[in-house]
Amino acid sequence: MLFWTIVKVALRSLAANKLRSFLTMLGVIIGVAAVIAMLGLGAGTREKVMESVRTMGANLLVIRPGMTGGGTGVFTAERVNLKVEDAQAILAQVPEIEMVCPEVTGRYQVKFMNKNSRPSVNGEATTYFAVRNYIIDKGRAFTESDEIRNARVAVIGPKTAEDLFGELDPIGQTIKVRGINFLVVGVTKPKGDQGWFNPDDQVIIPYTTAMNQVMGRDNLSSIYCKVRNGVDMTKAQEKVTEVLRRQHRIQPGAPDDFTIRNLQEISDSLNQVSKVFTMLLAGVAAVSLLVGGIGIMNIMLVTVTERTREIGVRKALGARAIDLMSQFLLEAVVISLTGGLIGVALGVGAIVAFNKVTEAVSGSAYGAQVQLLPIIISFGFSVLVGMFFGWYPARKAAKLDPIEALRYE
Repeated sequence: MLFWTIVKVALRSLAANKLRSFLTMLGVIIGVAAVIAMLGLGAGTREKVMESVRTMGANLLVIRPGMTGGGTGVFTAERVNLKVEDAQAILAQVPEIEMVCPEVTGRYQVKFMNKNSRPSVNGEATTYFAVRNYIIDKGRAFTESDEIRNARVAVIGPKTAEDLFGELDPIGQTIKVRGINFLVVGVTKPKGDQGWFNPDDQVIIPYTTAMNQVMGRDNLSSIYCKVRNGVDMTKAQEKVTEVLRRQHRIQPGAPDDFTIRNLQEISDSLNQVSKVFTMLLAGVAAVSLLVGGIGIMNIMLVTVTERTREIGVRKALGARAIDLMSQFLLEAVVISLTGGLIGVALGVGAIVAFNKVTEAVSGSAYGAQVQLLPIIISFGFSVLVGMFFGWYPARKAAKLDPIEALRYE
């Protein structure tokens, strides 16, 4: 039997039972679509996690005071041992550190005329904007001269600007922080709410002004250290630890009275977790492909039984076993192939629709990604599923005895 004759017979058989053929391929459709959609969502989630870490700054070490305990194993309060001198020592003694930024933080009521808000008020060095990847959208950042003279100037986030000023241009306006007047000189570009912290809802002032006039303190909340490009983060962290232990006169063997967070380690850990989570989702989705394959095999076995007499007639007329096997195997592959194509279209469509919906709801697309490799793998796997689960019914049809098949009722 010629190949194209086999193809036509197989397609005619599937067309004769359209609903059954569609229900058979439904498992493959759902499986392929689910794999593509889940991997796309996982890639988008991973990118969002990485973007969240990048907004904190690249190649960053974050130093915070350690916690004090009451001898019961329970930490009760944060130490007050980080000083500006510690930041200066790190910059001077650790060549791997490109720049540092001492920081003091608090949350206070901020007023403009009859409007008020309660953003985070951060006292920062001029290096803060470079270290934490902040871009000035309007106006300017404060300068070293502002730091030296304890200037009452402020750079505010876009959400703070919207809460206090609405449509009014905030540049050149005066706000009150704890009753102290500050001149707004700049507004940062939006970064997006991080959940636990909103970088768009803050007031940034010189750390000298914050320590001496607003908060009345001489200790720091944290120190940001930007590591030079190409430098090993772990090595830089070890050197910073040595400097701080000397600064705080910590004896050998005694625990550190500070903590250092390596954002690269956090980024790697989050990336690994998101990869595992994505693969778990893809694995769960792939199970439906196997279920779809079992459905194909089940229906093909029923088809062989229904067409036993037809198989006997064809064998009696000279059809070879390979012809019959090719026909039934081709039917199974056509079902899985068609299901795979529809599944690819549904999976891609689901990703595009999800991005559109999230953009309409939240104002920014989620970022789920249409990836070529998952499409190729899932589609190829769907075809293999059809071949694998169609082989046994096709083999059964090919091995039927023509005499017994002709006698079958």
